[in-house]
Amino acid sequence: MESTIKTPVEMLSQWVEKQGDSTYLRQPINGQYQDFTWRDVQQQMQKIAGALRHLGLEPGDKVAVLSKNCAEWFITDLALMHGGYISVPIYPTANADTIRYVLEHSEAKAIFIGKLDYWADQEAGVGGDILRMAMPYETMPAQYSWSSLLKLGQPLIDAPFALPEQMMTLIYTSGSTGKPKGAMLTFASYGWTCQAVVRDLNTDIEDRLLSYLPLAHITERVAMEGSSFYSGSCVAFVESLDSFVADVQRARPTVFFSVPRLWSLFQKNIIDKIGYDKLNFLLKLPIVSGIVKKKIHAGLGLEHCRLLGSGSAPIPPSLIAWYHKIGLNISEAWGMTENSAYSIINFPFDASKIGTVGRAVEGCSIKQTENGELLVKSPGLMTGYYKQDEVTAASFDEEGYFRTGDLCSIDADGCVTITGRVKDNFKTSKGKYVAPVPIERKLAQDPHIELLCVIGSGLPHPIALVQLSEGAKLQPREEVRSSLKATLDSINPNLESHETIDAIIVVTEPWDVDNDILTPTLKIKRHVLEKKFSDISDGIRGGKIRWESEL
Repeated sequence: MESTIKTPVEMLSQWVEKQGDSTYLRQPINGQYQDFTWRDVQQQMQKIAGALRHLGLEPGDKVAVLSKNCAEWFITDLALMHGGYISVPIYPTANADTIRYVLEHSEAKAIFIGKLDYWADQEAGVGGDILRMAMPYETMPAQYSWSSLLKLGQPLIDAPFALPEQMMTLIYTSGSTGKPKGAMLTFASYGWTCQAVVRDLNTDIEDRLLSYLPLAHITERVAMEGSSFYSGSCVAFVESLDSFVADVQRARPTVFFSVPRLWSLFQKNIIDKIGYDKLNFLLKLPIVSGIVKKKIHAGLGLEHCRLLGSGSAPIPPSLIAWYHKIGLNISEAWGMTENSAYSIINFPFDASKIGTVGRAVEGCSIKQTENGELLVKSPGLMTGYYKQDEVTAASFDEEGYFRTGDLCSIDADGCVTITGRVKDNFKTSKGKYVAPVPIERKLAQDPHIELLCVIGSGLPHPIALVQLSEGAKLQPREEVRSSLKATLDSINPNLESHETIDAIIVVTEPWDVDNDILTPTLKIKRHVLEKKFSDISDGIRGGKIRWESEL
């Protein structure tokens, strides 16, 4: 397989020959698209790579990229590959400490800075010693602007294509349990994965992709950027959070991936607009139901979509079932930074497998350990963690399978259900272990809940922390309380006695990246919530429902 893997730069040359004057990237600026053809992208790539050579950077040097998604992110990435540099993407929402850690740990020699919402808060993390280059947006001060880089030195035209085993990028994990680790991905692992995505999802030059989830995360780097390299699809970007809906509607994507948090937000907006009972009633009427579904799809800008996906965190099965009811089928997928994000997917969508993440894709094999941990092996695996040989060695078994840290069950059809994290299981004060994720999945069926987290380390019994959906916040408190109580009373009798939930606490402050409760990929940091709520929730008994303000 490796010998047939072409690098993204090689693929770019292929598309330039085949469709050089077709639009490749569409960057909205003040509500208008600025379009780049395949040839424009290749020429800018050669000029940026030439500028880096001129500035004395040598092949093998690491160069960081700190920016929200934009056309120049793709061009920068290609230029770094073309020049033989190793890219180190950083989340555009990362705080100064994280930025400093990643730059120091990776030994990056330079950094590209682009679209950022809060660059003034982040600048301290970049420091003054590192070479800064700016993409053409309002951003932190830099020695070189994009326009000056395009004129600096000679364009790099005849660089050899990278070898499959060369390190392409160093991707730092989102750090849900501690310091981020740098996963080393080669051209072979990245190329194999992108080709597998294109093969399985049948993406081609007719497809329209939309890139808005952080490119610093491997999922977007493979699913959108990577698949465009290997399928020749056109990619549009989002200008800002405020213009998001308009940007989706204008891009008219045929393939659209999102995260559970956004899928639940879209659901809330639809229900707020139509009303829960009214929508259910309309969906039961034969002709009306079709019209309503079409209207909803168009309102989201997804009426041309042939494929919808969700990943990066668990999505409640009830949410996928709800979308299925309105005619939108969301394929849940599973992957990690360490395996280039693509191993298991429920595609083609199978409604009878809602709640699973689907089957292992062709070329990827999976197995379970005795304690139920999921192990994966594929050509997309990383070579290891940068500067952490011991951690790397402990992460693989003797057959080269990667220990994912996820607990799972595998059914007779080979479909995988993720049941929790090995590290998430906690011990109550009674010395009994509890696996919180299966309990969370049951609680998530309550439509009033947007996010939840079960904690209980050192407590007599677990406690469920709940963030209400926007719709639920507008409802009378006692109505919500009785619904949550009914949900809890239906779940507790089916749990082991040491697992029963003592209380549900409705939190006051929304959970987000800024208050350090969510990672940049919107996973909940259980240890942060345990620290905050363990003491104040101790002592509530008997399946009570309490608002944080009532404690």
